[in-house]
Amino acid sequence: MTKIAIIQRPPVLLDRSATIARAVQSVSEAATAGASLIVLPESFIPGYPSWIWRLAAGKDGAVIGQLHTRLLANAVDIVNGDLCQLCEAARVHAVTIVCGINECDRRNGGGTLYNSVVVIGVNGAVLNRHRKLMPTNPERMVHGFGDASGLRAVDTPVGRVGALICWENYMPLARYALYAQGVEIYVAPTYDTGEGWISTMRHIALEGRCWVLGSGTALRGSDVPDDFPSRAQLFADPDEWINDGDSVVVNPQGRIVAGPLHREAGILYADIDVSLVAPARRALDVTGHYARPDIFDLQVRRTPATAVRYIDG
Repeated sequence: MTKIAIIQRPPVLLDRSATIARAVQSVSEAATAGASLIVLPESFIPGYPSWIWRLAAGKDGAVIGQLHTRLLANAVDIVNGDLCQLCEAARVHAVTIVCGINECDRRNGGGTLYNSVVVIGVNGAVLNRHRKLMPTNPERMVHGFGDASGLRAVDTPVGRVGALICWENYMPLARYALYAQGVEIYVAPTYDTGEGWISTMRHIALEGRCWVLGSGTALRGSDVPDDFPSRAQLFADPDEWINDGDSVVVNPQGRIVAGPLHREAGILYADIDVSLVAPARRALDVTGHYARPDIFDLQVRRTPATAVRYIDG
């Protein structure tokens, strides 16, 4: 058995340093409780851009510009070492961490944000970084398109871990690409909530015959800082649940074993047994004996997409 922990706590919105400190504290708490795999929500650092669902691009351009500027300034540049404290927490506690980030790449201009998820290994190294392939609806005002260079499942001491972000989980071919890599623990950081989303988590577990960890975002009006631009316009009610959370853990037979954690900030724990994956796939292996490669053929181009290539000398 492996104990996992899904952190369902709000970030310190638009503050990278304070949010990372909160993440490190939560990792320490979960590790002390015995968790070996610790998951944080979609775009946790420095927070999901929830304002996009309340503003109109043409009408509220000035406010959007202010918020985007703050978000970009507090985004994570992995190469620049912005995740070093979280990586060190993984190393100190010998845990695997999966965390959603707003990512920028200042080596390549730094003007575009990506909705990314990283897997950090027990040695503190970033084992994988996946950028969301298709930003959802108004997210396209904030995030660029990812490529498939991080569409990977990676080996960890707790099992083979892969992740898709929010509505990427509605992309059958993206799911299939992870199934084909033998994913055992499928992580889905999300801003989505409710019965439909929970049903999706159960379907994926049944389809992939894997453990599914749905990592939800819990956010109340009182979690929005006082200096947040246009706070009174966007999030006036401190008691409002801006997002309900609904983190959940589902076994390879599609049964919920923990959660959903609804309208509550905290840590969802569960004991999972990765050895249950193999017998589940004896009956259904959608990329193995239940596939028809004579009829269907999926190609995944994992070459990193770059706008500029420099050739010196």
